[in-house]
Amino acid sequence: MFINCKTWFSYRYGTYSTQDLVDAAADLGLASLGLTNINSTADTWDFVDFCREKKIKPIVGTEIRNEDRFCYILLAKNDAGLLEINRFLSQHLQAEMPFPERPDCFSEVLVIHPVGSFSAQDLKEHEFIGVLASELNRVKKQEVEAALKKWIIRHPVTFQDKTFFNVHRLLRAIAKNTLISKLVEKDFASSDETFVSEAALMSSFRNFPVMISNTLQLIDACEITTELLTDKNKKHYSVSAEDDRVLLAKLAMEGFHYRYGTDPVAKARLIKELKIINDLNFNAYFLIVWDVIRYAQNRGFYYVGRGSGANSIVAYCLKITDVDPIRLDLYFERFLNPHRTSPPDFDIDFSWKDRDEVIDYIFKRYGKDHVSLLGMYSTFQRKAIIRELGKVFGLPKEEIDQLVRGKDQPMNEDKIQRTILKYGKLLENFPNHLSIHPGGMLISERPIYQYTVNELPPKGFCTAQIDMFLAEKIGLFKLDILSQRGLGHIKDAIRLVKQNRGIDIDIHRVEQFMSDPKVAEQIRKADTIGCFYIESPAMRQLLTKLKCNDYLTLVAASSIIRPGVAQSGMMKQYIERFHDPEKIVYLHPKMKELLEETFGVMVYQEDVIKVAHHFAGLDMGEADILRRAMSGKYRSHNRFNEIRENFFKNCKELGHDDAVAAEVWRQMESFGGYSFSKAHSASFAVESYQSLYLKTYFPMEFMVAVINNFGGFYATEFYFHELKRTGAKVNPPCVNRSEYLTNISGEEIFVGMIHVQQLEKKLCDLILEERKTNGNYLSLEDFIERTHAGPEQLNILISVGAFGFTGLGKKKLLWKANFAQKQLAAIPDSPALFKEPPMDFALPDFPDYPLEDALDEINVLGFALTDMFRLCAHDGKGMALAHQLPELLGKSVEMLGQLVTTKDVRTVNREHMAFGTFLDAKGDWLDTVHFPNSLKRFPFQGKGFYKIRGKVVEDFGTFAIDVHGMWKVGLKDKKEVEPVQELSAVSV
Repeated sequence: MFINCKTWFSYRYGTYSTQDLVDAAADLGLASLGLTNINSTADTWDFVDFCREKKIKPIVGTEIRNEDRFCYILLAKNDAGLLEINRFLSQHLQAEMPFPERPDCFSEVLVIHPVGSFSAQDLKEHEFIGVLASELNRVKKQEVEAALKKWIIRHPVTFQDKTFFNVHRLLRAIAKNTLISKLVEKDFASSDETFVSEAALMSSFRNFPVMISNTLQLIDACEITTELLTDKNKKHYSVSAEDDRVLLAKLAMEGFHYRYGTDPVAKARLIKELKIINDLNFNAYFLIVWDVIRYAQNRGFYYVGRGSGANSIVAYCLKITDVDPIRLDLYFERFLNPHRTSPPDFDIDFSWKDRDEVIDYIFKRYGKDHVSLLGMYSTFQRKAIIRELGKVFGLPKEEIDQLVRGKDQPMNEDKIQRTILKYGKLLENFPNHLSIHPGGMLISERPIYQYTVNELPPKGFCTAQIDMFLAEKIGLFKLDILSQRGLGHIKDAIRLVKQNRGIDIDIHRVEQFMSDPKVAEQIRKADTIGCFYIESPAMRQLLTKLKCNDYLTLVAASSIIRPGVAQSGMMKQYIERFHDPEKIVYLHPKMKELLEETFGVMVYQEDVIKVAHHFAGLDMGEADILRRAMSGKYRSHNRFNEIRENFFKNCKELGHDDAVAAEVWRQMESFGGYSFSKAHSASFAVESYQSLYLKTYFPMEFMVAVINNFGGFYATEFYFHELKRTGAKVNPPCVNRSEYLTNISGEEIFVGMIHVQQLEKKLCDLILEERKTNGNYLSLEDFIERTHAGPEQLNILISVGAFGFTGLGKKKLLWKANFAQKQLAAIPDSPALFKEPPMDFALPDFPDYPLEDALDEINVLGFALTDMFRLCAHDGKGMALAHQLPELLGKSVEMLGQLVTTKDVRTVNREHMAFGTFLDAKGDWLDTVHFPNSLKRFPFQGKGFYKIRGKVVEDFGTFAIDVHGMWKVGLKDKKEVEPVQELSAVSV
């Protein structure tokens, strides 16, 4: 009887989770249930799965609304009907057009109209009138008798009870961005939209028994038969499964000869992998990934293949990844094993500039009816929902802020505040809106609409209403097409080296980079600013502590830097054992056998699988589910708990001590959620080596590439700092020499126009286009005449030094600019027959102050190109420098530093402490430690200069200051620096 139910995927409307809705129906003993979320089929397959578990017949469809107005219900008669519904929703949502009053495009869909919309006698075979119990007094017996088969029961279910009716009303107020007191009756559902007993519902319609029988017949007419957890992906890359098998084997063998020659060990593994891939029907999946890579190669796009796919020698031979799984002893079973029912995992990283074109290729190559970006759901979390509820109840911002902070501090709550906190707790984790998965793509054999609605977010690519968990339940494999700035650094650096030095770089010669002594020295010194994944203060400290100068150590470092390993204490343990392996005491002989390479510490996700399988006797399928559950990629808590029980049961049967088993489990669990697979770390390390090679041999071009890709751990100004350290001459923006992005010629750099804040893009484009068409600007007046730049924009350009080529000081340029502007305004727009030389007139001498340029750069660029320490009010005398710290170990020192970045952490007692990174007066990097007591007394006060007092400490070769006192230091007195006059204040 209940064919019009909603869950919380009727965003900001329904209050049931999908599981709770089905459980409530099961508690009532219902034999069937219909899910009709508003303009959505987002949780259809979870609903189908949960209903089947409870022996309830699932009926699926959607409730169509144009904004708040209810139009009709669509119910799928079968799987084909669901496809029609999903396609119908997709077409209208993507085009952002209203739904029709009466759809006529269905053959396998039942349409249920509200009372009063159409005459029952005019309805087609698949159309019905849905009657609410509260509407029975509006329905005449004559109308029913005139079209007996067209009347059915419609009893909407939207919320659980009175409390959740209030939740529903709050959601409606949030959706409408209004006070709850301003909601009117049409804005929210009727308070009776809850489950009632089926007997009570039928009793309400006892005077219209035909409606009861019609509803039961309608329910009988609907059936969804799609089997879940079966492969729904594109079945063949070529024309058949056998052709795919032959093609994949051919390509893999060709790649094998390129990668390994005739190595018999590698060949045996290749043959084994090909058999497993074929047995599990993944040939087409590999070939599709190979096809995407081939397209990228043909377009000259640089990429990195990572994810667990890098564990595969087939992927290595197909050039999907550059990580050699034989050399690293990578675990193929982490990627694919005969026990694994879930799809394999390929992550392909492209430059952020190239990724959209690759995505576009996949849509066009495999068809927009079969391809979709993977969706995900943004959910309400505590702070956000309290802010939303605060606005709904009309609280002032200050009070809302106090409520948000209230979790960590006591406060006197009034009735409204208590209400907000009560309902805020109920609303936590409600889906809020559809979002886009960072890189997942789906490619289906049948039309994608068989499984999901596709929406069209601002990005412009169709995005599924399902998330990764639901896609996996359906049987759709996720292919991750990701982007990262690090690849942009590498690609642009290679182009700049070719352009500036005429040198072609084969960036894939990674084996040579790994054996290059200069690159090794670069890592050992942790001189890695700008290099992918290894430039953060924590990573540079770790490289120093591990004395890292080789690939395998870098692979380990890429994994143990992860929060889970660090927070569990395993990172510290790893470093200690790295330096003194003789003192390692293994928990068990089997643990030594499994973890000797990583000094007895579980570093990689593969370690979880190995320990679970070889130490605890779990089969490979269970071990992999355990690994996935710990990394947050598996949603069945029941299955996870079963495996946990099996782990301890098996350990007992194998004779392992209970305490040892408990400690092994603790170690596995403590880092599993944040750890990398070894293949991930290996892929990251390859890219790090490529960045390191470029930084070592072509530092200027590399740093320009980093700056132009606007990505990295640090703010742009510190990459310019690193660029100056290479010996490059860095010039401010120039209207004759700068491009939109920063450019390099020899060792001379001109800052790109993009860095000039408040410079209009339209004017910037005009400056560059006019220069390209008619040559360099000859003078300030020539520039004004050719670009007609306004006074404010001219002031910005003059202030930053963009007219330095004229040889005139900025104050003289401001005078001349104002005069030229007035002169230009008095001249007609028609072009002059003869170009007149600019008028020359005597100007008084204006005093120049040495720090004016730096202040102008800060005002216009946001940072100074000149030495920042010249601006500092402290002269730096008597201050220690970063390079002196080793000889000052254990001593108290004072230092002067420019703040680069901070990292806040909590101690085991939940107190705040921090780590700081500074530059000293010589441009060297300095690390500081701020324990809770120190941080409370001497907090950070934003960017700028600080005088630091503390003790020099050392940890495995890394030196830092344990800060006991810290004071903000201002800039030099204003009297020493005269600001540039505003153009509007200049008169002639």
